[in-house]
Amino acid sequence: MTALTYTILTDPTSLEASVDGRSPSTGTVYLMVTNTGKTVPWLRIEVKVPVGDGPGHLTRDIGTINPRGEYTDTQSGPQANNQPVIVQPVIVQPQGVDVFQVTTQSGRLEAFAPGDYLMLTLENVTVAPTAGVAVLMVTETTRTSRGWQLSDAAVPVVKAAAKEIPAPRDFRPDKAMLDTGENVTLSWDGSGDFGYEIRFPGGHAAIAPGTRTWSPADAPKRATTYILVATDPTTQKQHFLTTTVQVRYPVLETLTATTGIDTPWVQGTANKGRVTFTGTGVEIFGDSGGQGTVTADRADLNGVNTEWVQGRSADDGKITFPKDGLDVRQGGGAWGTVHADKADLNGINTEWVQGRHADDGWISFPKEGLNVRRGAGQAWGTVFADKADLNGVNTEWVQGRSADDGKITFPKDGLDVRQGGGGWGTVHADKADLNGINTEWVQGRHADDGWISFPKEGLNVRKGAGQAWGTMFADTADVNSVITKEVRGSGEGKGYIQFLEQDKGVRIFGGVSAGWIRGLNDDEAWIRFNAKGIWVLTRRNGQRTSANVSCATVNDRPA
Repeated sequence: MTALTYTILTDPTSLEASVDGRSPSTGTVYLMVTNTGKTVPWLRIEVKVPVGDGPGHLTRDIGTINPRGEYTDTQSGPQANNQPVIVQPVIVQPQGVDVFQVTTQSGRLEAFAPGDYLMLTLENVTVAPTAGVAVLMVTETTRTSRGWQLSDAAVPVVKAAAKEIPAPRDFRPDKAMLDTGENVTLSWDGSGDFGYEIRFPGGHAAIAPGTRTWSPADAPKRATTYILVATDPTTQKQHFLTTTVQVRYPVLETLTATTGIDTPWVQGTANKGRVTFTGTGVEIFGDSGGQGTVTADRADLNGVNTEWVQGRSADDGKITFPKDGLDVRQGGGAWGTVHADKADLNGINTEWVQGRHADDGWISFPKEGLNVRRGAGQAWGTVFADKADLNGVNTEWVQGRSADDGKITFPKDGLDVRQGGGGWGTVHADKADLNGINTEWVQGRHADDGWISFPKEGLNVRKGAGQAWGTMFADTADVNSVITKEVRGSGEGKGYIQFLEQDKGVRIFGGVSAGWIRGLNDDEAWIRFNAKGIWVLTRRNGQRTSANVSCATVNDRPA
């Protein structure tokens, strides 16, 4: 039997056995030593702690324990006097320390008076993993009248079975309503043995061990619900807590309203443009509160009532709508340009029309009709067309497309056909139906073809490119007079008539064959040829006379 009394207290009052996979169960063991009898001279007290994993062991690692001791003297003065005692581990087994030795401050024998007490505190005890009763063996060394005395006491410590980890609670934001761009901090209470995760729209975040607060990387832009998921590492049982924060001016990525949205106006976030809903439609306002701008890729409207329409930049073209139609202006207010692929109009009133470039041709519209000009000046331009169907053309000249092409000018007395260089040109045609032709000469299509010139006396027929007389081929010639040097038959070797000098007559080559020959006048003699010879007939005094002339007196054929 010990001279002193030993009592165990714990914090928490019920130690729980540790569980693998959770944070170790820790606590503090208090060993109170009291004296309920007479004074006891004491030297030391040894406390053996059972080390291991079984139900009779207090801890598996005695090295985590922080021991300290204090002796309280309640009898020597009006107030209790506390003084520390020496507590040190003692190696008693080869496998390690399992004994704590408590000695007096002086290290010598001292009196333990009745009513005094000594408190041995074992802090940070990691409770062994198996529930049961761990017994601490206490050995005291005291002095009696018979000498030193060693007495033992057994002091039990209960290790309760581990309870289920309490569910987390009080998942809360630091602010329930946030301003634009303001972030939120979420907090909760719960065991550190849980694995924590926070889920939110579009993602999730794992929580570092030991942490009980979290803030999203980006401030919420709209009402957002966060879910705290706590997972028991042993049972994998999960607990869910939710909390929602509101944003005063929410930003929505999309909004689906099945029955409509009722609101007096809608406003932007960073840029405070506003759409206000009136009785007749909507009004658009800018940041300053004035009339704003609608920017869109496309507008499909039944009608637009507006004072003007302009491009996106201040110097872009502008369309205004006067009562009589529309005006197209440049950004500075001057008349602008309409660019289009095609215009289908009932009429155009304009001073001039020009191509897209400054040096393109342009058309002006004087009262008389239209002027075609070229470039930026007033020089006459050229009309290019496949066909022109006109009632009349007034022009100084007409020329082909190239500078050296033929050219037609229009003098007062008709038209002149010229070459590109200005010389007389050639008219090429299949047929010409004219009332008259005034020309110096006429020639075939080739340079060595025959040609006709027109001297004052009549016409000359020439051959080739020179002045040699040419030949006129015809089936019949009906002329009042022919002046020629000779007349020939149409075939080779045929006779011909040559006309001699004045008063010398003609010379007939190849002979003359005729039924009769007559003088120039009606009353002159004429000759008739018959089988008997030549019959000469004359008229005298209105009477015809005749005579036969035999061939004996005339050569049969003149040479």
